[in-house]
Amino acid sequence: MTGRGLEGFYRAGRRVLSRCEVRVAGREPLAVQARMATADRARFVGTLRTSPQAGPDPDVLVERNRYADGTERITLHSAAPRPLRLPVEVALGTDLADLGAIASGSAGPELPASVHDSGLRWSCATGNASVSAAPPPSDALASAGLLRWELDLPPGGSRSVELRVRPDGAGPLRAVGRAATSPLAGARAEGDDLRVPALLRTSIEDLQALLLRDAANPADTHLAAGAPWRCGLAPADALVAARMVLPLGTGLAAGTLRILARTQATGRGQQSGMIPGPRRDAGPHLPPQCTGTEATLLFPALLAEARRWGLSEQETEELLPAAERCLTWLRTTVGDDTYLRDPHHGGLVRCETQAHAHRAALLGADLLDACGRTGGAALRQWAQELRAAFRKDFWVDDLGGGRPAVARAPDGRPVPHLSAAAVHLLDTGLLGGGAPAPGLLDKVQTEHLARLLGSPVMDSGWGLRGLGAKEAGYNPFGHRAGSVRVQETALAVAGLAAAGYEKEASSLLRGVLSAAEAFGHRLPEMYAGEQRTEGSAPLPHPAACRPAATSAASGVLLLTTLAGIRPDAPAGTVTLRPVRSAPLGEIGLMGLRVAGAPFSVRVSRLGLAMVEEAADGLQLGV
Repeated sequence: MTGRGLEGFYRAGRRVLSRCEVRVAGREPLAVQARMATADRARFVGTLRTSPQAGPDPDVLVERNRYADGTERITLHSAAPRPLRLPVEVALGTDLADLGAIASGSAGPELPASVHDSGLRWSCATGNASVSAAPPPSDALASAGLLRWELDLPPGGSRSVELRVRPDGAGPLRAVGRAATSPLAGARAEGDDLRVPALLRTSIEDLQALLLRDAANPADTHLAAGAPWRCGLAPADALVAARMVLPLGTGLAAGTLRILARTQATGRGQQSGMIPGPRRDAGPHLPPQCTGTEATLLFPALLAEARRWGLSEQETEELLPAAERCLTWLRTTVGDDTYLRDPHHGGLVRCETQAHAHRAALLGADLLDACGRTGGAALRQWAQELRAAFRKDFWVDDLGGGRPAVARAPDGRPVPHLSAAAVHLLDTGLLGGGAPAPGLLDKVQTEHLARLLGSPVMDSGWGLRGLGAKEAGYNPFGHRAGSVRVQETALAVAGLAAAGYEKEASSLLRGVLSAAEAFGHRLPEMYAGEQRTEGSAPLPHPAACRPAATSAASGVLLLTTLAGIRPDAPAGTVTLRPVRSAPLGEIGLMGLRVAGAPFSVRVSRLGLAMVEEAADGLQLGV
């Protein structure tokens, strides 16, 4: 850890340690491997030759295990035939910079250190941090930020030094997912493709590592958006991830919904019923968008689908008032208009927002009807009017058959750029009896969109680009201007498969599975949308979170999509619509949860699905 770029330990939005360099016998070990061992541990291995007469073989291995809780263990393993006495130096430093300054490249210089207990301490006007060591160092030099030890290693022996990094006054971190109270089922997979079990195992491991408890209500958990940049609650991302992992149980969805219901705006005014959320970049052709709008529309949709997966009647009833307030906000904000407009940009109408609103209206109406509440008919009527208008106003004709506009400007002109935002048009949601909700596009338009998503313009070979490669402003590293965002690729695979476009879905699935293998099956939030060629590998994005909640959840969605599981727990049925082409061969998914009980399913090489384990009384739908 050299202090350059993004390197460091982070806590509460601040870099508490930026530099940690190890020298043994006055030399830096020769690095031979660096890898993510688990979601919360990285392992670094280096070697040393302590005797020039030993030939080319190293006789000391230096192993560094770095943990997300702020611990680093440095272990020296000796293979020398004689006892060794080795001086070990660890040079430390930090700038205590916040995430924004680091991300923009404007972090300040390192701060001066002072000797503190068994380590060093740094302070500035905005915070402080310390590193303590066990065993205590034999010498500590504040001016050089240096800790020193003399370690005795017997032949074949090992000695370790442990460093603990934390802001002053902060207690140790505890990973919720390691406890017995984790809301995620420990599902597993097997199949012809050996990448399948690795992806599901690592995805669940990442999700468990990102689980956080609500401070005021510790029984409720949610997912942090990702490490290191977004370690707090991001409402839209938390809802998206909880929805993708419904096959692992409804506990995470219930906790996330309860946490966000407590943040919901109440009282009167335009914001009443809205779940607050920050703005985020929307690419080179649109102004930033409000994630609070997305979260408000996702809330009733997640509650409705969680009920289909087995959320209890009591929990549904408790959360229903908050969902009703979200739907009331939607109808009030739309008013007499057809579209849900962007209030911050003079009436901009985003394609993605209409898809979220349409799904919320249909799934919300279904939820209201099922719970004996009024308002469902009005929501369906508005959704029908939106579909009719959208198919006319948002379709841009061209020589290739047309495409959906990414938005309509306040003056009504379409913004015609092809972007991954269009995948949300395929993500229509689940109604009763295993039926998907209708979408905003008609059959012909859906076919044209499927062909576009499967074309080299959008399919990079590693997954779906955020912006078409031929569009102005395309940048393979652009956050929403060309990079592959795993969440959108997974939604595209699921949506295309549900609509019957298995060729396009399979191509995207194979691409992201190959990318996952290159990343050790720990998918980052995004990576470069550079075109795949023979012998190439996906390029990491330097600012991507890894692990990231939506990417880890995408691994679950990608694999469960192959089985096409569509439950209706209140009706006591589950329908299977597997991908008939079986793009990964035979696959078995065990230990999922449907209707509160373990659920296992197997899809054969012929694309036929068979339930192997299910709740008592759960019937297979048609």
